[in-house]
Amino acid sequence: MRWTARNLDTIGTATLTHLGLVAAALALALLLALPLGLLVARRPAARGAVLGTASVLYSLPTLAVFALLVPVLGLGFWPALVALVSYAVPILLRALVAGLASLPPAVLEAATGMGLTPWQRLWRVELPLSLPALLGGLRVASVTLISAATVAAYISAGGLGTLILTGLDQGHTEKILVGAGLVTAMALLLDAALGAVQRRLPVLA
Repeated sequence: MRWTARNLDTIGTATLTHLGLVAAALALALLLALPLGLLVARRPAARGAVLGTASVLYSLPTLAVFALLVPVLGLGFWPALVALVSYAVPILLRALVAGLASLPPAVLEAATGMGLTPWQRLWRVELPLSLPALLGGLRVASVTLISAATVAAYISAGGLGTLILTGLDQGHTEKILVGAGLVTAMALLLDAALGAVQRRLPVLA
């Protein structure tokens, strides 16, 4: 592990870049998926079309998405961010719609009977009760993005994929192991952290 000991700064920078890209993509995906999910959940006629379009976006290979975005956005952070958001939104959207659709009608009727306005019912009843499903989607999305972000090294977006890519080019096994190991550890730790939050929420009891 001599290369690792001599290049801790490089490894740290790649790790922070990777985390920053994933965090930005998750935050933006949540901002897009939450209002869209609420809108679709209340309009069953549009649900199939929206979820079908989301599924098509999710099914596109990562490199194909990058190839479509690079001529428009160039290389670096922005095409990587857009590509990762396009993968996260379908996951979060499906999770939120499924959570809202599974709410017991009796609970919703009781909330309305208590005099809650539609807006109050949404914030006090519907969103809290659908939070377990949304957190489950967030766990899947986070692990997916951590993995997909490694491919962003091909378009000069940095991150741990750079270690893996240069390691493959140079036949440098240690670089590959360090990059892949940190990606795996990051995915496992983030999934465990979100799982712990999920278990601690009173609404999940």
